[in-house]
Formats: sequence, structure tokens, C-alpha cells
Amino acid sequence: MKAELVEQAAQIVKDPPILINMVSKRVKQLNSGRSPLVERRPGLRDADLALLEIIQGKIKLEDLQGE
Repeated sequence: MKAELVEQAAQIVKDPPILINMVSKRVKQLNSGRSPLVERRPGLRDADLALLEIIQGKIKLEDLQGE
């Protein structure tokens, strides 16, 4: 994961364990075939995409609960 993305996402989701769980759940969704909610750029891994989605407000904790 890119450190700068982690830092930016940590400003939005203040609790590190919750942030880790959000990224993990979203990576599982992406790996199972869900489409990214942000533009996939070269060099970005699934965890980076998940962080960008959090930073841009595309996903929130409520979106991932119950999965």
C-alpha cells in the first residue's frame, strides 16, 4: 500500500483497526469481481484502490458492514 494513501485515509477513518478491516473487505470484493469505484491507474494495487475509494468518499463503513 502506498504510505501517502494510508495517511490520507487515516484522516477520514480515525480508528486504524477499522480502516484495516474496511480495506480488507473492499479488496475481497474487488478480487471477487466487483468493479472499482475510482479509475484504476497503472501501478495501483487493489488495496490502493480501496484506500482511494475511502479518501474520495465512495465507500463508507456502513457500505461494508454485514459482508
